[in-house]
Amino acid sequence: MLRVTGLLIVLTASWQPLPAGASAGSTQETVGVRQLVVQNKYLNLPVKNGAAKRQMSMVVDGQTVREFTIELADGTPDFWVFLDVSLFQGKTATLRVEPPARLEAVQPSDRIEGAGDLYREKHRPQFHFSSRRGWNNDSNGLVFYKGEYHLYYQHNPYGWSWGNMHWGHAVSTDLVHWTELPMALYPQKFGDWCYSGSAVVDSNNTAGFKTGVEDVIVAAYTSTGRGECLAYSNDRGRTFTDYPGNPVVTHKGRDPKVFWYGPGRHWAMAVYDERDKSRGISFYSSTNLKDWQFGSRIDGFYECPELFELAVDGDRDNRKWIVHAADGDYVIGRFDGKTFTPESAKLRWSYGNCFYASQTFNGLPPEDGRRIQIAWGRIPTPGMPFNQCMLFPCELTLRTTEEGTRMFAAPVREIATLHEQTQRWTDEVLTPDSNPLAGIRGDLFHIQGQFEISRARSLQLVIPGVPITYDATKQELSCQGKTAPLKPADGTIALEVLVDRTSLEIFGNRGRVYMPIGVIPADGDQCLRLLAEGGTARIRSLEVHQLRSAWR
Repeated sequence: MLRVTGLLIVLTASWQPLPAGASAGSTQETVGVRQLVVQNKYLNLPVKNGAAKRQMSMVVDGQTVREFTIELADGTPDFWVFLDVSLFQGKTATLRVEPPARLEAVQPSDRIEGAGDLYREKHRPQFHFSSRRGWNNDSNGLVFYKGEYHLYYQHNPYGWSWGNMHWGHAVSTDLVHWTELPMALYPQKFGDWCYSGSAVVDSNNTAGFKTGVEDVIVAAYTSTGRGECLAYSNDRGRTFTDYPGNPVVTHKGRDPKVFWYGPGRHWAMAVYDERDKSRGISFYSSTNLKDWQFGSRIDGFYECPELFELAVDGDRDNRKWIVHAADGDYVIGRFDGKTFTPESAKLRWSYGNCFYASQTFNGLPPEDGRRIQIAWGRIPTPGMPFNQCMLFPCELTLRTTEEGTRMFAAPVREIATLHEQTQRWTDEVLTPDSNPLAGIRGDLFHIQGQFEISRARSLQLVIPGVPITYDATKQELSCQGKTAPLKPADGTIALEVLVDRTSLEIFGNRGRVYMPIGVIPADGDQCLRLLAEGGTARIRSLEVHQLRSAWR
C-alpha cells in the first residue's frame, strides 16, 4: 500500500537509543546499522556531493518502508536533506546503509536542518517553484480541485542529482505562492521508481475509489517495475493509496497523460510508446480508469506526451487539438477520443535553452477558461541544497498568423500579485547614447514593452549583465546563443520578460515567440540597460515592474 501522511506532529522528545542489550544495531554500533525509536517528524541526513553513493533503508515492523541511494557525508556536509518519518511515530526503526558508513551524524528533529535559510539561498528562484531540498524535474499530475492548483513533480528528495524518483507535491491558490507538502508517491520498492504521469478529479467516481465526501483525485503514473499504474486520494490529494489491480497498461513506454474526453463520455490516455524501433504516442480509452483499450498510435514523439484542445482566436466553435512531447514541439489536428489526425507539420515551440517536459492543468473550471502550462526548467544550481526549478505558469492560446495557426504563450495574469514598484515610459525616442533604465537595479522584474526600431540596427535590453538582442536587419531575437525569428507587427515589436535569479523568460510579440533562458548572472551587476545601436528607436510603451519574492 502506498501511503503518505500530511499530518504535522509536534513533539518535544527526541529519538532515543534502545536500552542496552537490545538487538543488533544500538547506537553503540554506529557503523552500518542504527536502531531508534521514532519520536520526531524528520530524520535529517548529511549529503556530500561526489561522495560514494550508498544504499540506505529504513525497516519498521519487519518491513522495508523506505529505501534509496544517497551520497552520505562522512565529514562536513554540503547540505542536509530530510526523511519525513511522521507516519512511523512511536515505532522502532532500523536504519541500514551499504556500503557501511557511520550514522551518528544523522539527526532526528522536528525541523528541517538549515530551515532558517530556506528560500533565501543565493540562487533560489524567488517566483519560480523549486523544491525545498534535492532535485526536481518533470511537472506531474497538474490538477485543480476546490481552489487549489496541485503541482506534483519528479523528485529526488535525497540528493542534488537525478535519481530515487518520487512524486513531490506543492499546492497554490494563485499559481504564484506555493506550499510544499509531504511526498505524494513513494516507490513500492527500491528500483521500482515513480516516473512521470498525470492526475484527474474523478467527480463521477467512475473508478469506484471514493470513500468520503471529497471527490477522488486519481494519479496515473509509470511504475518502472510494473507499468502504467494508478494511485488515488480521498483527502484532496494529500495522501494516496496504490490501486491493487496495478498495472492498468503494460507496454514499452511511460508517462501517461490522462484526461476526460467529454464528447465520448470516457477517459483518454496519451502515453509515450516504443515499438518496432520507433518512438511515438499511443492513445487509449477507458470508462472507469482501470480498464483501458488501445485506440491508435502516432510516431515522431519522445516521452512526456501531452494532448489538449484550444479555441482558435478565442472562437469556442472552432477548436483544435494540440499534441506534443517533452521538447514542446507540437502538431495541430483533430482528436475523436481514440485517434489523433494531424492537420499541420510539427511546429517549433520553445526557442530557449531550458524548456522540457511540460504539462497543462486538468480540472480548471469552465468560468476560468484558460489552458495553463507548467514546464520543467532545466537550470542547474551548483552549490545549492536544491537543483532545477519549474518555469513560470503560462497561458496557452491558439491564434491565426500569416504563417497559419500557431500556439502562443503568455505568463499567467497572477504575476501582477508580485508587482511592487512600477516605472513607465510612453512615446520616447531611444538613441545610442541614452539609457532610460539607468538607475534601476535589482534581480526580480516583469518587463513589458512595445518598440519601433526605426533607424536602429538593433535594440538591446540588458538584464543584470545578460543581453537580449533584437537584430532589425535579420528580424531575429537572441539571448545566450539562442535565436528566434521575430517579424515586426504594425511596425513594432513587443517584448515581455520575467527576470528571476536563475532565469529569463522572454515572450516576443505577445507570445508568438517563447524563449525561456536559464542563466545565473555574474555577481555584482544588477543594472538594467535599454540601448539602441546604429541609429534611433522609439519606445511606444514600456513598463518595468520590480517584483517582491513569492516566498515572503
